[in-house]
Amino acid sequence: MNSFELVTKLRTFLPTEAVLHETEDLRPYECDGLSAYRQTPMIVALPQTENEVAEILRICHAAKIPVVARGAGTGLSGGALPHAEGVLLSLAKLKRILDVDPAARTARVQPGVRNLAISEAAVPYGLYYAPDPSSQIACSIGGNVAENSGGVHCLKYGLTVHNILKLRVVTIDGKILEIGGEGMDSPGYDLLALMTGSEGMLGVVTEVTVKLTPRPEKAQVVMAAFDDIRKAGDAVANVIGAGIIPAGMEMMDKITTHAVEEYVHAGYNLDAAAILLCESDGAVEEVAEEIQRINEIMNKSGAAEIRTSHDEAERLRFWAGRKAAFPAAGRVSPDYYCMDGTIPRKRLANVLSGIEALSAEYGLRCMNVFHAGDGNLHPLILYDANRPGELELTEEFGAKILQMCIEAGGTITGEHGVGIEKINQMCSQFKTKELETFHAVKAAFDPDGLLNPGKAVPTLRRCAEHGAMHVHRGEEKFAELPRF
Repeated sequence: MNSFELVTKLRTFLPTEAVLHETEDLRPYECDGLSAYRQTPMIVALPQTENEVAEILRICHAAKIPVVARGAGTGLSGGALPHAEGVLLSLAKLKRILDVDPAARTARVQPGVRNLAISEAAVPYGLYYAPDPSSQIACSIGGNVAENSGGVHCLKYGLTVHNILKLRVVTIDGKILEIGGEGMDSPGYDLLALMTGSEGMLGVVTEVTVKLTPRPEKAQVVMAAFDDIRKAGDAVANVIGAGIIPAGMEMMDKITTHAVEEYVHAGYNLDAAAILLCESDGAVEEVAEEIQRINEIMNKSGAAEIRTSHDEAERLRFWAGRKAAFPAAGRVSPDYYCMDGTIPRKRLANVLSGIEALSAEYGLRCMNVFHAGDGNLHPLILYDANRPGELELTEEFGAKILQMCIEAGGTITGEHGVGIEKINQMCSQFKTKELETFHAVKAAFDPDGLLNPGKAVPTLRRCAEHGAMHVHRGEEKFAELPRF
């Protein structure tokens, strides 16, 4: 089936304006938040109902046409990068909040609903949706499920997988499945956990039942400044070692705090080598006791300055700086490459020292901002794509950071997914038998490999070609893709 035939067939049940095929109409869909790699899709389809999604998938399955599902396009690993000979299936129009049940503390929503909109809808009931990625004002819940997103409060409240109960999913052949249930557990294999974080490779999510959490009576944050990043890392371990599970615990290095402070004016100490934000929430008495303990631990850990938010406005200002780290990077550099790896907390200082050494080696600045409580790093490598070869150097720098995470006993991703960005590093993270198992799971859901092909799980041939250690100087990971 050629492009013209497919457009004609899709327009038998979709409005003309919901099937895009002209080049100028396709351009907005050629990349996600990882804009270094771009690819124009053959067709973009914009369904408004679950049945339309199912029919699109049935047609593509019969014609063996690849399909890439896309949410808000805020992903940072190239997971929604289109296929040149496939359909880009946008779920942006499935954006209704179907039900909020305050008694059950749940909400049923379509995949195009923004993360933050769920919390806004739950406000009248004293509830909210706990996962809060920095892009929550724009990112959609379907994309959160695909990438198993987290946020600054995931240490205490968990990732997406810990905050959903049920999914409606359409398979590549158009079957509609319900996975999970309203209860805390369901019989059989945990397919809910399997689907969450599967990056659109197993099915297309059309409805999500999320858990809602009661809003705490009070939240307060301690901001501690350290003259040595190792002391800040030790403070993180000391807080957790004391049996405290903060609502959020985030760290930023000096280059990050300078960039953020110029942008947000959060009140950060610009002389500090590292800033640590540690929040407590819950009942008023509980928060008061925990904040006192956190202050004592920060002091004993060698903090040069400790400040505690006095009201909600100050608390939000402290957090605004952390959440603005990515846009702040865009103000100080023409381009930035956002990495995502996870390491054991005890290895924080060593890995950060290693990143600093790599920064000097490559002559590229790197802003470090991360979920310190669970060791999820987000190094932002600053570069200029207009300088020949600088993107390739940046890729190599990033690959070495991920390799360092593996060697430290961690993983190559915490919440951004693998997409195309880290597909080579999967060869180093996993052995042949493990990769074969991943492919077997994929084949059980999508035997023809039509859903989001070429993402997340590398072929064994690719790993062999890259010799399990992936990017060498001057080598382009995705030479076939147009560059930004």
